[in-house]
Amino acid sequence: MSNIEEIFEKYISSRIFKDREKLLPDYVPRELPHRDNQIRRLATILAPALGGSRPSNVFIYGLTGTGKTAVTKYVLRKLYEKAKKKIEFTYVNCRQNDTSYRVLAELARSIGVRVPFTGLATSEVMKRFLDGLERKARILIVVLDEIDHLVKKHGDDVLYFLTRINEQLSRSRVTIIGITNDLKFMEFLDARVKSSLGEEELVFPPYTATELEDILRKRAEEALHSDVLHGGVIPTVAAIAARQNGDCRLALDLLLKAADIAERMGSPHITLDHVKLAQKEIERNLTIDVIKTMPLHVKLVLAAIYLLEDENYRMVTTGAIYNKYTDITRSLGVEPVTQRRVSDIINELDMLGLINAKVVSMGRYGRTKVISLSASKGSIREGLREDIFLANIL
Repeated sequence: MSNIEEIFEKYISSRIFKDREKLLPDYVPRELPHRDNQIRRLATILAPALGGSRPSNVFIYGLTGTGKTAVTKYVLRKLYEKAKKKIEFTYVNCRQNDTSYRVLAELARSIGVRVPFTGLATSEVMKRFLDGLERKARILIVVLDEIDHLVKKHGDDVLYFLTRINEQLSRSRVTIIGITNDLKFMEFLDARVKSSLGEEELVFPPYTATELEDILRKRAEEALHSDVLHGGVIPTVAAIAARQNGDCRLALDLLLKAADIAERMGSPHITLDHVKLAQKEIERNLTIDVIKTMPLHVKLVLAAIYLLEDENYRMVTTGAIYNKYTDITRSLGVEPVTQRRVSDIINELDMLGLINAKVVSMGRYGRTKVISLSASKGSIREGLREDIFLANIL
């Protein structure tokens, strides 16, 4: 049997997984523990749709992995089952569809209106969506997940259109559910959009370690064979995720990665060693993903800090970083930004958790900011090397 066939055979007759999909973050289980209050509240807000009345728009806040998307999909699925054909809902992830055109095209396609991927004026897509919706004679519930990504990049034109759309409809109605991780998101909106969009607000608190343990045990029962988990695995995974603002998505990802590693290693059990390996892999992947999406000058400042540490520079200060940064820009033929902007970038990198910037006293010489890398050097190097512009420098 070839190596590939052995790999495939191992997964077909897995000793670890019963149903791997049940650990994926986008799987919506039959029950959502510890979110009863949020489920009841959202169901109460949306219930008027069953009587043919447009529900209020809802804005949902909460940190990553607090169950916002899962609860929304869960309630809408139940509502759809009850409503027969009076209601439709459509889900758009605004991180993936991050332009006004893409969001509108996605909405149009969801109601059966054909729209090309590019080529039309946004106003034409709006018109086609309106006409298609009017023909449907339905209540359409539009879920805009991670809506902050769209608004911060392209403004709130789509939201303005959607919050005013009912004025142009006679046979159909639209309700918007906006979901965001950014608790200050409303500050980015025009006052007219803000008042329409925030008719009802729902806040999702982070999960506690105990709640995460409970969720993980239920998912593990569905996804994994019995007796494959060593005793301390679920409490450890829950504790790690609880430290990261009660992030259930991270908890599930960590358990899934640990199970995958155990499977790859041919182990009959998932142990704490597999959890440690999974944690390293996730942290590495997150660091690389964050660095890959950063603007060029932010990468150049991070590269300057990386190189200073690599050269065992005695004390990495803002001044030393700026000097190294200007050396790099000169070698690349790039116009440098100001020292003040570099200071701002250092603060941004500190907030992202890639570096640690702390002010230390230098006695009679005053105080200075000392900077060090807080993510692993290997991950930072790998993330920076993804940019061909920087590969040679490193």
